Amino acid sequence: MLESCSAARYNKDMNITTIAFDADDTLWANEDLFVATQQQYMQLLAPYRHNWDAAELHAAERRNLNYFGYGIKGFTLSMIETAIEVSDGAIPGRDIAAIIDMAKAMVHAPLTLLPGVAELIPQFAQKYHLMLITKGDLFDQEAKIARSGLAEYFRHIDIVSEKTPHAYQRILQRSDINPQSFLMVGNSLRSDILPVIAIGAHAVHIPYHLTWAHEHVDIPPHERSWHECESVYALHDWLADR
Repeated sequence: MLESCSAARYNKDMNITTIAFDADDTLWANEDLFVATQQQYMQLLAPYRHNWDAAELHAAERRNLNYFGYGIKGFTLSMIETAIEVSDGAIPGRDIAAIIDMAKAMVHAPLTLLPGVAELIPQFAQKYHLMLITKGDLFDQEAKIARSGLAEYFRHIDIVSEKTPHAYQRILQRSDINPQSFLMVGNSLRSDILPVIAIGAHAVHIPYHLTWAHEHVDIPPHERSWHECESVYALHDWLADR
């Protein structure tokens, strides 16, 4: 495990009083479950079309975001839509039922906290005002937060439909938080970092080993204006060194 942070704008005088954490793939593993289900799904559809890839499923997910949002439900409906397209409408009900069973298995899958989270979130809560800001299906996210055992450490929990600069501004204004004293921590440049930087707040990117294609953003290192830590342990050390 690497335990270092890089900083494009390192400032030991930053007066951070509030830290918000993303949930999926920042506090607990999530994308691994989608990838494993997608592999199972592709095996199910293999008899209907040989040599097809996941690009069609990803395209359906993007098309459907405005209809179904993020999360397992939207993913499931996109899988069903893609199955109908790939099979030219020939897929039988038993295979649609198998896709629904995959979705139910995802909902009930064990939740795994990432290394250091269970140990360090309580420590952060002793020094900082902690928030949890995540996006996705309300039912699914609320269930995962409850199962995580971490809810008590966050003074505010927000589940939003999309993470935009406006969404972050609304959250900060509601809680009377100055952007200069606010730090967002997350694994997605698109959702957790760039919108926060845009409103004049601070951000720390902790990359996860998997990134959903929709969240991928390729920005050259010399254009980065945020901090990057390789683990929550490194984040702890970086904050202690400020």
